[in-house]
Amino acid sequence: MPVDPQIQKLLDEMREAGAKPFEELSVPEARAAAWSFGPLQGKPEEVASIEHTFIPGPTAELPVRIYTPATGDGPYPGLVYYHGSGWVVLNIAVCDTTMRALANSTGCKVVAVNYQKAPEHPFPIPFDDCWAATNWIFENAEKLNLDAARIGVIGDSAGGNLAAAVALKARDVGAPTIAFQALIYPAVEHNWDSASAHENAEGYLLQRESMRWFWNHYVQDEALADDPRVSPLKAGDHSGLPPAFIATAEFDPLRDDGRAYHAKLHDAGVPVTYVEYDGMIHGFYWMQGIADGARRLHADLAEAIREVLAPAHVSA
Repeated sequence: MPVDPQIQKLLDEMREAGAKPFEELSVPEARAAAWSFGPLQGKPEEVASIEHTFIPGPTAELPVRIYTPATGDGPYPGLVYYHGSGWVVLNIAVCDTTMRALANSTGCKVVAVNYQKAPEHPFPIPFDDCWAATNWIFENAEKLNLDAARIGVIGDSAGGNLAAAVALKARDVGAPTIAFQALIYPAVEHNWDSASAHENAEGYLLQRESMRWFWNHYVQDEALADDPRVSPLKAGDHSGLPPAFIATAEFDPLRDDGRAYHAKLHDAGVPVTYVEYDGMIHGFYWMQGIADGARRLHADLAEAIREVLAPAHVSA
């Protein structure tokens, strides 16, 4: 099917405004441009509370935001969220509206992690930040009013890469026990040569050369490209991973990354739900204010999370 009309309207507006692809921008310019995603998320919902704090990371104190849903009194199931960024742009402030909606729709307390960004902080620093933050959240679950048996990880795009990598390492070292992983159009392989990367190379917000630009900033040593923390798809074994929800977009250079990771998990016996959203583009998870397809993703994601983490006070 063609690009969804609501999405096409956005693409047309960006083109008319002279928006440039990321690879034609400097890092500071790209960071400034990426803030335009904020208003696309719509009106922020009320939640019970939002706590802004810092937690210890391996090389720096890491800002986090903790969202308590509007209903329930805990101990809550939890979601550790790693935001989309290309490992280079954005922070937890820009996805505030989405995090509020995620907390309310799932009944989970959501902890959004502001990991450090490349190119100033290349791999493995962002991964190490996310790994440390996840362990800290599990270790402090009682203090945070979380049920440590019901904590999952979630991320979109580069955040999906980090979520998948954290789940793999937790499996490999035996802790923490992650209950669920949600990967939204994840980048799971250091590669920009898939069929979808060529089919959707230009004109759909994220471009094939944009991914090369992002990857080159994040992974500055090609020898690390096949490290499973960089390319979760390249892990030798995908068995024993948490149940997963994977979402992709039809017109996304990364579509085939998600398809391939779904196949790896399915073949390894991991319970996995895979949904490809027709007519959508990369980044549409943050477009619930303008696109029905984004709202469908939010509903499907919330249902999948509730099914596994099952907070009793949230209706389906």
